Amino acid sequence: MSSQWYASQRYQLVPAPGGLALVQDFLNTAGIEGYGPDLLADSALADDWVAAAVRAWSAARGLDAQPPPLGGADLSKLRALRETIAQLVAGEPPTGRGAGPVAASLTLSKTGEVRLEPAGAGWRWLASALWGEVLLSQQDGTWRRIKRCHNPQCASTFYDRSKNNSGVWHDVKTCGNAANLRASRARRRERASGAQRPARG
Repeated sequence: MSSQWYASQRYQLVPAPGGLALVQDFLNTAGIEGYGPDLLADSALADDWVAAAVRAWSAARGLDAQPPPLGGADLSKLRALRETIAQLVAGEPPTGRGAGPVAASLTLSKTGEVRLEPAGAGWRWLASALWGEVLLSQQDGTWRRIKRCHNPQCASTFYDRSKNNSGVWHDVKTCGNAANLRASRARRRERASGAQRPARG
């Protein structure tokens, strides 16, 4: 894969700042017609995504983390976790299927920083990294800027950089214009059907 945040770059998205880009990229592994397959659909795709994403995340966090080996059972757990985090982004109550407890480690860096580092193996290691980033972003206020595109045919996850946090499309030119065009056509049809109705009298 040519890009470190490959899943998000399928939508030509700018990554979220810092380690939060891992969460964004994880959500964008979902397959969407016209953009690409589900990157957690099979072991080969998942291994490629994990290797690239963990390298990028390690660089963003100044760590030397190695991608966790994944077994066949890990993929279904990761897909359930993706669904749970997507529900949080959408403001829906999580179903709990992908929200099982995972461990994390607190370590002290050489520069005196306390760091939250992933623990466990397989899907649990990734879940630990992802929940750690969600926790940190909720605390620093950036979590509310992680959003799902309002175009149902897209539904990619983007980081809203607008000043008032009002963005609803991952790309106004594509998804925003398409939605506005559909709404405009619907209004025209409604007006036309109203004009054709016989007056009551």
